[in-house]
Order: sequence, then structure tokens, then C-alpha cells
Amino acid sequence: MDGEVPNIKKWIVFYPVYINSKKTIAEGRRISISKACENPTCTEIGDCCSHFKLPFAIEIDKAYPRDFMQRGRVRVLLKKEDGTLYNPSISSRKELMHHVAELVPRHPGRVKKQEPASTSNAGSSKSGKGGKKKR
Repeated sequence: MDGEVPNIKKWIVFYPVYINSKKTIAEGRRISISKACENPTCTEIGDCCSHFKLPFAIEIDKAYPRDFMQRGRVRVLLKKEDGTLYNPSISSRKELMHHVAELVPRHPGRVKKQEPASTSNAGSSKSGKGGKKKR
């Protein structure tokens, strides 16, 4: 593993903020809102990279400089040592961002997360007449 660590420093850095539709360009988004996805996580981005057969490394302890509360980043390697691409359809950072942003909303963990949120509408509802209290 010691031989792999120096190589990771040369890999592309991919923060989830880059494809977050909830962020503005000033806050760090790098693609258009229409192509971006809502609140991606490092694990979802990592799963997308493995789907594209790209080597990646998730760094949980790293934070995004503009927003230090955003934890985690993903390092991705696009080219092999000889300069050939791991995935011919992804040749640049922007293409990687667009492909990952397309795939994240269909992530299996994401589909399950959204269902309970819509059904948890049953809360304690107050029924009664408002009005003046009698003295």
C-alpha cells in the first residue's frame, strides 16, 4: 500500500459539491443545475466510479475548502501509466462529473432513502377549535 499512496496524489480530486444542484457556482458547483444531482455523497460517487471501471479512493477525513463542513472527497484515476484511458467514454474531469451526476440519482441506496421520507407524514395533529378561553 505504501507504493500506492504517492500515486494517489496525482489523481483527480472530486468533491461531491462539484455536482450538487443545491449549491451555487460561487459555493463550488462546477456543472449546470439541469445536469447536477441533489446532495451526492462520497460513497455514491465511488460506486459510480466502480461502475465505470475507474480506480478511485475515498478520503473521508478531507474537507472542501470553501465549506469545511462538507466532509469527504474522492480521488479518481482516468489514465493508465502509458496514457491510455481506463474508460474511453470519459476523457476529462467535466465528462466524469456529467456521467457521475447522471448515475447518482439512480443509485440503489438513494432510491430507498426517498421512500420513507414521503410516507412519514403521520404526526400528532391537533384537532380542536381555537378561540377564547372562558373565565
